[in-house]
Amino acid sequence: MTGTRIIVTGATNGVGLATATALARAGAHVILAVRNLELGAQRATEMGGDTEVVKLDLADQASVRAFPGLFDGDVDVLINNAGLVAQHRSDTVDGFEMTLGTNFLGPFALTNLLFERVRSKIINVGSDAHKQASIAFDDPHLRVHKWSSFPAYARSKLAVMLWGLELDRRLRDAGAPVSSYLTHPGWVSSNLTNISEAPLMAAVNKVATAAANRIGNDIEAGAAPTLYCLTEPIPPGSYVGINGRFGFKGGPTLSGRTPNACDYDDARRLWEFAEKETGTSLPG
Repeated sequence: MTGTRIIVTGATNGVGLATATALARAGAHVILAVRNLELGAQRATEMGGDTEVVKLDLADQASVRAFPGLFDGDVDVLINNAGLVAQHRSDTVDGFEMTLGTNFLGPFALTNLLFERVRSKIINVGSDAHKQASIAFDDPHLRVHKWSSFPAYARSKLAVMLWGLELDRRLRDAGAPVSSYLTHPGWVSSNLTNISEAPLMAAVNKVATAAANRIGNDIEAGAAPTLYCLTEPIPPGSYVGINGRFGFKGGPTLSGRTPNACDYDDARRLWEFAEKETGTSLPG
């Protein structure tokens, strides 16, 4: 990867950390896009290689808009990895439901703002959680509908999947030199824990961590589907998942998506919603 410049969001922990570390050790120049600059600097030192640390808070559209001005030059690859499982329902500073705002609307705006500086690939980390989800277009921020932690996460990942579907269609139609991909890291314990300090949820976290450590992927294996998109000759628009049973644990493989993530009408509708909410559009 020597000579390649790559942005990795959420690069201080979990799958993002493993992705950034693998790329830095393979010779890439890695831009760690992180909320915590101090922790980012520590991670950069630990991983070695050619890195820089740049401030980015995907839950704050002002931070997203500022990000492109904080580093120079173009990049070859943008990896939209960062995401969260929220502890409770809250809104971002822009009034977005926190999970949707962080996992979808933030990366959507970031990609639009950076698009003209991306030379090759955009990789969005989705999840098989999308398979059980639906989007309430009449209440996308769940101000009326019931909110709960993991369903909100699944809904945000369905939004990422639909965004990826429409992004790929638009890039193809435009004959753009940039291609896009979607990935699923498997069941990784670092992505599931610490969603709450409440006693009940702490117990749930403990059980989830133990189960994920036994039947799920570690962070290096979780990063493999993203790295696969950089190294293998797969078709643009591909969804790279995990070859193990139920998509919990295993190596990367081309994966299928359920009909709710293949609906071009919903994808277009979601895209228009995201444009309106963020005030950003993909450059024509």
